[in-house]
Parts: sequence; C-alpha cells; structure tokens
Amino acid sequence: MRREWAAWVTACGLVAAPAFARAPGHEAKERRVSAERSALVQVARASVPAVVSITTQEKPDAAGEPQKGIGSGFIISPDGYVLTAAHVVEDAESFTVTLLDPRGWPEEVPATLVGSDPLTDCALLKLKTDRKLPTLVLGSALDVDLADWVVVIGSPYGLDRSVSVGVVSAKGRTDIIPGSRTSFVDFIQTDAAINPGNSGGPMLGVDGKVVGIANAVNTTGQGIGFAIPVDIAKAVVDDLRRYGQVRRGWLGLSVVDLTPDVARTFGRPSYSGVVVSEVVTDSPAQRAGLRAGDIILEVDRTPVQRAQALRWKVAQTGPGSPLRVRINRAGHPSLVAIVPVAMPAMVAKSAQRPFPLSPHGALPPTGPEAAAGDRSEAGTGGSGAGPTSGP
Repeated sequence: MRREWAAWVTACGLVAAPAFARAPGHEAKERRVSAERSALVQVARASVPAVVSITTQEKPDAAGEPQKGIGSGFIISPDGYVLTAAHVVEDAESFTVTLLDPRGWPEEVPATLVGSDPLTDCALLKLKTDRKLPTLVLGSALDVDLADWVVVIGSPYGLDRSVSVGVVSAKGRTDIIPGSRTSFVDFIQTDAAINPGNSGGPMLGVDGKVVGIANAVNTTGQGIGFAIPVDIAKAVVDDLRRYGQVRRGWLGLSVVDLTPDVARTFGRPSYSGVVVSEVVTDSPAQRAGLRAGDIILEVDRTPVQRAQALRWKVAQTGPGSPLRVRINRAGHPSLVAIVPVAMPAMVAKSAQRPFPLSPHGALPPTGPEAAAGDRSEAGTGGSGAGPTSGP
C-alpha cells in the first residue's frame, strides 16, 4: 500500500512539474505587460493637458452653408507655441483653440497663425495667454522601431483629448499619397486609431516624448494611420517662428531612385546613389555642370541612397550654402560644388500636393486600385518626374 501511495505521489509530481516550471516565466511576462501598461497610462495622463483642439471656420459652400473643420495640436513652449498640421488651418478664415485650464475645464484661447509649410504639412500657432502652459518634449522618430508602443492623442470627430494606443506598423512610408509630386516626408505607419480630427495631434513613445505628428488615415482600411516624423517639424519650426515660412534651397534637377532596373539600364554593378533624370536650364545644377544620367553618390560626404533623402538634404541646407556633390558619370567619379538658391515660388507651389489633405486628415484611397487610376503620378518611394519634382 505504501509503495502504491509513493508511486502515485511521484506520478503527480512529474505531471505537475511543468506547470510549476512555467509559473516564474508566466509571472515575469505578466509583470512586463503590467509595466508597459503602466508606462502607457503615465504617458497619456502626463501628456493630455498639453494637447489642444482646433476648430476652423472656413468659407461657405455653394449653398451658403458655413463650413467647419476639426483638428488637433500640442503645446511646445510654456509661452504658448503650438505645433499642428498645416492642412488643419490652411483653408481657415478663422479658428479657435481649446485647451484645459488649471482646474481641468475646457478653455477657449485666442490664437494666431505664425507660419505654415505645406511641403512638410507643419504649422505653428501662438496662443494669447499670460499663464505658463504645460508642454510636450520633442523627441525623435529614431527613438521608436517596428512594433514599439505609441500613444496618439487628439480630437477625433471633435471628441477632445481622446487617447488611442498601438504599435509602429512601418517606417519610411513615402508612397501613401497618390499624385504627390514631391515629398520631404517619410511617414510613420501605426495601427493606433487615427480618425478625422486627430490631424496635428502628437504621437508619443513610451518615454513621453513626441515622435510624430498624426497626419492622415487611410479611410479604405482599418488600423492604417500615418504620422509625420517629429524630426521634420523640428527642422522647420525655427524658420516658421522667425519668417512665417520655410526658406529652403533648390538645385534645379530631377532625381530618381537607383532601383535594380534603373541600375541595369545604366550598367551599374551596385544600387547606391540616385540618378539625375533632368536638369533645369540656367539652374545651379546646370551651372555646376550636372547632366541627365549623372549618378549622385554623396552630398557633403554623406552617402545618398534615396531621391527623397537628397531633396531633404538640399532643403535643409538652405540657399547660399555650398554643397560638395560626388557623382559618377559614365563610370568616372567626379566632385562638383553647387550653391543652392532659394526655391522659386512657382516650383514650391507646383511641388505641393495636387489635392491637399482635408482639415480632417482623410487620405484619398491608396493601393493598387488607386495606383492604376493615377499611375503616372503615384508615389514611387521618393522618385519623381518633371523638373519641379527634384531638389
């Protein structure tokens, strides 16, 4: 009897052992999930007071009915500067900004438009208030990677200070706006809920720093939202504050990505660099001797891998600052110096989106169907066509 009892106890121990062995790992996972959830809660609670709601009053429609738009923004300085998306306020005749007062009640505060930049879809507002305001810290899109948690705060459909949580689904999206002729922006994609009214609101990492600005949602799908990397806004905000617009450089050339197909066409053994497809007459690029077919390898010793990166580099440099450009022409390397000039107004206007995003941040349909309908101008990962599509 004792032997049978001992055998039964031993068998029970062997069966139960794996369950006990898994318990510590399960508890560790629960602690990790709890810590992540706690961090997201803290980010949301700390950030909500610095997020504002923007209501725009626009021109009446054909029937004479007044039109309104809804957007979001966030405070970046205690004296009341607010970052938002340019398309939120670009067609507004007037707008109102609502934030939380010290007691937590909604408060409408007068505001003025300081500056706007349609090419990066960034705008800067200034609130008229004497009190010190809560702010958000600008981080970097480099601080988040695929599957990292992010928090989006805004006013979807006018529901102020709404919080949604998701992960970074993709980075470096450049082909989400069919018909876009020039883009300096590589979007962050997320499955966090971004709806009409979220545009201009912050996307935050788990450290509470802003990593992106909610910009658009693909209305044909679910869980597909996009944000502008906050690094783009950081690069233009000083110009917006000082000049009301961004002063960017222009070389006068068109470039395309050196894809495998393009590389084979040019007999290139590698895919590094971008190809000059056209040079504008009497432009800085032509005066420096650049020609169609030249392959740009480096700018100021920085390798150039994408056409979009070159555009952004030139735009950031600004007019009057020389650039050292390393090129390859028919297999022969060469180094040229080019001095960008201020981007002509006609070029800047033609480079803007043919159909701007609505104040609610809704994108036209994307994907194969949209590409088939507008294949000639659909985004292709940063490459462009025509003299106005390049830097």
